[in-house]
Amino acid sequence: MGISRVACGSLFGTAMALYIGEQGSPFAVSLAYAAFSFGLFVFAPVWGAIADITGRRRAILIGTALLSTLAIAPLTLTASVPLQIACRGLFAVFTAGFQSVILTIVSESGGESGRGRSIGFYSSARSSGAISGRLFVGYLVGVLVPTDLYLVVVGFGLVATLLTLRISDPTPPSEQTLTAGRLLGEVRGRLLPGGARRELFERTGLGWLYVGIVLRNMTEKGFISVVPVFLVADVGLSNVVMGAVLAVSPAVRVVSMYGFGRLSDSIGRKKLIVGGLAGSGVQALVVVLALVPDGQFARIGISSTAFFVHAVTFSMLTVGTIAFVADVAPVDRESELMGLRSTARGLGGVLGPLVVGVLATRFDYATAFVCTSVLAFVAAGLVGRTLTESFSPE
Repeated sequence: MGISRVACGSLFGTAMALYIGEQGSPFAVSLAYAAFSFGLFVFAPVWGAIADITGRRRAILIGTALLSTLAIAPLTLTASVPLQIACRGLFAVFTAGFQSVILTIVSESGGESGRGRSIGFYSSARSSGAISGRLFVGYLVGVLVPTDLYLVVVGFGLVATLLTLRISDPTPPSEQTLTAGRLLGEVRGRLLPGGARRELFERTGLGWLYVGIVLRNMTEKGFISVVPVFLVADVGLSNVVMGAVLAVSPAVRVVSMYGFGRLSDSIGRKKLIVGGLAGSGVQALVVVLALVPDGQFARIGISSTAFFVHAVTFSMLTVGTIAFVADVAPVDRESELMGLRSTARGLGGVLGPLVVGVLATRFDYATAFVCTSVLAFVAAGLVGRTLTESFSPE
């Protein structure tokens, strides 16, 4: 399920960036990713609240998988730039629910002692899907018109939805009744926590971790939103080679996710989190170096190195953060806190692409990457000072 689900999202997002890049400005390219991130930012706490109130995570998983696929369907008829951006945002509305719930199920299935390994195994499977999406996107963009390519994306999404039916939920159901008032109160409490809810944030450093994720994602998502266009237009790679370079990261993550999952159960979570935050800044600087040499092979090598760095540091941050949240979260708040992780990522994903889009339109992509890399280094320093280690290996 994870493979086909991520293949769908990877193919969708990369193809859209290329299509919009051919028709519009760098700002229009970044706006599509900002719309996606806005959907995550707004709806992650809503889906998390619904999951915690009802306890029906499996039903939410299936429903959001299907609805996110149907959000792409209008693009099989026509693919104007405004419609692509709108569908990307609608896709995120339902993806926000899927992400929060599946991470809760995965983390609980591993138990306390094997949580990192369970998260790492699932993340490795997701990376396999990203490889497929990025390897094929360069080829498919060259042989299919946009409406036909989006039909392929819908097909991947339907396969993922069918596979979701086989997932079981180890978390207990809730006896609470979902009402509009209860839902509104839960969402408000998640976005503006107070009292006992806030105490957890302050005691563990979780609140500062969310701030760090916002800053890091301004760097990372700003970079990802436009890098396919940068590699083709500025570095001079073909669409097929560009897709292969983007596939380096998920290919490495197949191994690194599982490896860092096991490592997190041995050395704890904090070191992985801080290293992962700083790595986003390093990645943004490395890819700029691809503009220095004149040779095509050297440019491909440096670009690939940037995505190797991305794979390692993304794996560290993802495994460390998910395991940390699961360590400190009470059972009845786990979907809430996983959802807030998506909210923080979404907020950074809204702001980062807009900042990069403005800078790239005013100057160039390389300048935008260098400027926003600073935010990732600030995030690493902030979290390194404030986060309390959540796991002590026996």
